[in-house]
Formats: sequence, structure tokens, C-alpha cells
Amino acid sequence: MTVITEKIQLQSKGLNPTFHDVTKEVKKIVENSKIKHGNVVVYSHHTTCSVMTQECSHDKTYFGLEFLQQDLCNVMEKLIPTCRAEGQYMHPGKEHIDFAMSLGTEEGEWTSLNTEAHLRSVFFGRSETILIVDGEMQLGEFGYIYFIDWDQVRARKRVCQVQVMGE
Repeated sequence: MTVITEKIQLQSKGLNPTFHDVTKEVKKIVENSKIKHGNVVVYSHHTTCSVMTQECSHDKTYFGLEFLQQDLCNVMEKLIPTCRAEGQYMHPGKEHIDFAMSLGTEEGEWTSLNTEAHLRSVFFGRSETILIVDGEMQLGEFGYIYFIDWDQVRARKRVCQVQVMGE
């Protein structure tokens, strides 16, 4: 069995959830692997991000989200409202904020007000596994792979991990 692991570097925008279409990059990784039968796992180690397969909606909002993506954001806003102020959710507490600030990588306490992103990623999960048959990903006629950064507090660099396994 062959196992190939690659990374796709991404840049999220902040202010709204960022949807990255990684389909072409993943297809290229699968093609370069020469694996004919197996599977590919598309994964995020970021706890505020998700990976999902879905149809491309083509039409876009003025902010660049496909209509289906905007519909998803609208539903998620009703289920898990965006954190707008400290105390809206139990998380983050004082200990967590102190820990985050001790790392020296945060711009301010407000960067921890991303509880909705953590909760949303739980609903969608942080990975997708796609079968490879005769060297082709089995996405169906309209399937695309999206890496979603639910964290809206700031723009950030993200990493999408891809592992292809098979023969």
C-alpha cells in the first residue's frame, strides 16, 4: 500500500466564514500519487474549521459566497449565533483567555470570541474521506470539496491536509 501526505496552504479572510474550494488541488494530489484504488482523506487539524463535500452553487453573493454556502451560513446563524460579545457563551473563560494571551500569538482577548466556530465545526466534522476508483475521486457529477474556516474574528493562514492511501 502507498501512502502520500500533502498540505494545501490557505488564507482565510475573516469577518465571515471563508469557504475554500480545494477540489482541483486534491484532484492533482490524487493524480500525482498514481493510486488507482483506495481513498483520500481531506482533513483540518484546526478546531474551528470543517471539510465537506457539496455541490457548487455557481451564483455568488456580493461577498463572494456561493448561494448554497450563504444558505448554510444563514442556517448556522440561527442554530449557533455568531459570538458578538464576551459572556455570550460560557467559552472562553478567564483561564482560556489567560492561556491564549500567554502564547504571545494573539492580537487581543477578543480573538478568543470564536465559540460559534468551534461549535459549527463539530456539526460538520473536520474531514471527508473520498473513494478512489480507477484513479478518479468518486465525488459524483456535482461534488466539490470545501475547506471551511468558521472563525470570523480575523484573517488567518490555514492548512488543509490531504492523505491518499491505496494501490
